[in-house]
Amino acid sequence: MPKIIISIDRTKSPQDQPIAMHNRWHPDIPAVVTMRPGETGRIECVDWTGGQIKNNDSADDVRYIDLTQVHYMSGPIAIEGAQPGDLLVVEILDIGAVQGAEWGFTGIFAKENGGGFLTDFYPEAAKAIWDFNGIYATSRHIPGVKFAGITHPGLIGCAPSAELLAQWNEREAELKQQDPNRVPPLAELPNEKGALVGKLTGQAAQKAAREGARTIPPRENGGNCDIKNLSRGAKAYFPVFIEGANLSMGDIHFSQGDGEISFCGAIEMAGWIDIRVDIIKDGVKKYGIINPLFESGPVEPHYCEYLIFEGISVDEQGKQLYLDAHVAYRRACLNAIEYLKKFGYTGEQAYIILSTVPVEGRLSGIVDIPNACCTLALPVEVFDRDIRPTAEGPKLIKRGKVAQ
Repeated sequence: MPKIIISIDRTKSPQDQPIAMHNRWHPDIPAVVTMRPGETGRIECVDWTGGQIKNNDSADDVRYIDLTQVHYMSGPIAIEGAQPGDLLVVEILDIGAVQGAEWGFTGIFAKENGGGFLTDFYPEAAKAIWDFNGIYATSRHIPGVKFAGITHPGLIGCAPSAELLAQWNEREAELKQQDPNRVPPLAELPNEKGALVGKLTGQAAQKAAREGARTIPPRENGGNCDIKNLSRGAKAYFPVFIEGANLSMGDIHFSQGDGEISFCGAIEMAGWIDIRVDIIKDGVKKYGIINPLFESGPVEPHYCEYLIFEGISVDEQGKQLYLDAHVAYRRACLNAIEYLKKFGYTGEQAYIILSTVPVEGRLSGIVDIPNACCTLALPVEVFDRDIRPTAEGPKLIKRGKVAQ
């Protein structure tokens, strides 16, 4: 086992961890440890909410979650010799759940507090708890489903420069001004409430809390990309913006479908990541990099049989849109949910299934005007009975319900 570079105490809050954590992107947040190129180490992470979601049968914790606190990240980790313009190479050697916390959760956030991809259709808070048995996940809230996860960090990236941070805040503020009262909002802007800024204190901490970018979206530094295939054996290539790179990570997922469609749509857990780091000098210029590159690893669940649901860019009211991939993928998801309801799953259960099972989402066609075509491939092997169409029709079996 690699040496532990950053450890956590899962009995303590993020604010009281033995090694300081943070939940904002800011170049002034100091590194807590240093790694050398070629070095390996284990990074432990709390779940992205910092323990706000509990292993129980109520979704009140999801409904009333304080989203100003998230996501909690381990780091920053300074990489010896890294300079702006370099590429930081991070190889994921292994990843897993923290010992003694072999369970996870998936949430459908309330529309007025977080929302999600299908929040207009499922606006109420709901939750499913998952138990891990080796590589497999099952849930008492979604009977009849068992699958192997593809474990990965939802969030990983380098610190921005002051200039890049200012660009983020400016462009996202301009976006929010287009509809400042929208629910959920168009963007989450810097917010001192709930901010955790590592080892900073005093006026420096106040400045970072006031300016620090929220961790919700992916950006040029990587961040909350939620790429399910960034799993064991994968490599990531991150642009470096400040001296030392200041790598941070968190939001560990036991499993997730493409899109993480319910926002808290992966199986969230406290976990650890074994990494090896290296540097490609002047790599940003050499390869013309703007956003990170990811190289998938050789280890993932091997599913062979899929039902593939299509969606096109015609919305729920029948309005024709032009090559709108967002609407097309939404329609594919909704078509899959309606299909699964015929087998006894509630809409919320089906929504969570698509969020957590390693479904394959595809932008299958983007040139055939006026309709974009998106597909969602659902592995049929994860169900305890055959869900493929037959002449006899679907057999309805009541499956209980998720926590609400």
